[in-house]
Amino acid sequence: MEIRKVQMTGGSSFILTLPKEWIISRNIKKNDPLGLVTKSDGSLLITSKITGEQTQKIKEFEVDEKTNQTYLLRQLIGAYIGGYSVIKIKSSKRVPPIIVATTRKFTEIAIGQEVVEETSTSITIKDLLNPAEMPFSSTIKRMQVIIKSMHEDTMHALETSDKTLAEEVKIRDNDVDRLHWLIARQYNIIMQNVSLAEKMNITIGMSSTCFLISRIVERIGDHIVRISQNIINLSKSKLNQNIIYLIKSTSNLAINIFNKSIESFFRKNIQAANENIESVIKLEKFCEEINTLILKQKGVIAISVGYIVESIRRIGEYAEDISETVINHLIVGD
Repeated sequence: MEIRKVQMTGGSSFILTLPKEWIISRNIKKNDPLGLVTKSDGSLLITSKITGEQTQKIKEFEVDEKTNQTYLLRQLIGAYIGGYSVIKIKSSKRVPPIIVATTRKFTEIAIGQEVVEETSTSITIKDLLNPAEMPFSSTIKRMQVIIKSMHEDTMHALETSDKTLAEEVKIRDNDVDRLHWLIARQYNIIMQNVSLAEKMNITIGMSSTCFLISRIVERIGDHIVRISQNIINLSKSKLNQNIIYLIKSTSNLAINIFNKSIESFFRKNIQAANENIESVIKLEKFCEEINTLILKQKGVIAISVGYIVESIRRIGEYAEDISETVINHLIVGD
């Protein structure tokens, strides 16, 4: 850290000189305006980005017939989350059909990404979504609604042994992933251009909290998918009705803790967040009760129910993490 002393001029104005290296690196000239952002911890952020507009960032990928499509898709998602506004895919020869298909898949799963130019040797993808058009709060609420729907269908599939319904849960989990990627992208864009936070009517602290919560929600979605997959494994087995009842009631408790954790965030309710954390103790006791019962079961039933119970417990623990994040955010403030 470089320390500089505050000076006074004219008897009433305070002056602090800026590092010459920083001025040169940002190409700042005499009389250029700079932005000053007061953060929640009292620190002052100085930035040359004062328009609130996203700086165009370009990421290029070289491909050929040997390019692994799975690796490329991961890289495209990484560039998207990283905040790149333009992604270019180039090839010394004709772009292989499998790469074209991978590119199309990426634009289908990433919100706001569209192919704007395509030649025989290149593909250009551009972000057409204005970050301010998708508030963090709306996205998290949408994720919550999808999670609730996934859970309801999973429990119904358990009761009815509906394999098709259980398989459809995975499709909706993809929507949860897409929304989490969007929040991660917006968060990274704000970190690169803090003045954008003001345009989106959100503080740096709030954007960070929303990013943490969305990541936890995405993991809860993964565990609901694991439950549905194990329900599929049980579709040909005769599961004891008492065990089904206990699984359903315990799972409902876990998702209820999750919903209340999200509500405590939007209502800024520390008391509710603390009560949610205490509820996890009750959830864990129910999970132990089910685990004791399945000790008498054999084969697929014991293994699959064990995995289901573990995922239910993890959902509760992740909901607990959300409540802890809410408490931390409210204590520190925006």
